[in-house]
Amino acid sequence: MKRLSLIACSLLVAQSAWPHAHAGKIDDSMPDAQKIRFCERVRDFALQSYYDREKGRPAKVFVEDGGDGARITNYVIKRIYEEPQISSPKKAETFGRATCNEMMGTKFEVPQGEAK
Repeated sequence: MKRLSLIACSLLVAQSAWPHAHAGKIDDSMPDAQKIRFCERVRDFALQSYYDREKGRPAKVFVEDGGDGARITNYVIKRIYEEPQISSPKKAETFGRATCNEMMGTKFEVPQGEAK
């Protein structure tokens, strides 16, 4: 009995040490580091837009200043409001990240454990 409880306890401790399914830190020396961070922020805006849409709130878009940032983010936000197929937070995150990566030309793969 002691052996069984020791094994169960060690499994619980080992499980908490395993990494979660989040992207690791991005090294600033990477050529695409800023693009990857930007796309992570766009993913966050996509998720917030999904929640706003589900609660019936109006879309919050950014003032476009001629740069790529506001243009890409606004595109993602508008598409989330227009597409009923984006029906879960995970789909909104995936859409936001994929669209941003495509529009920015970033070669960044989804870490293991996250939806593609």
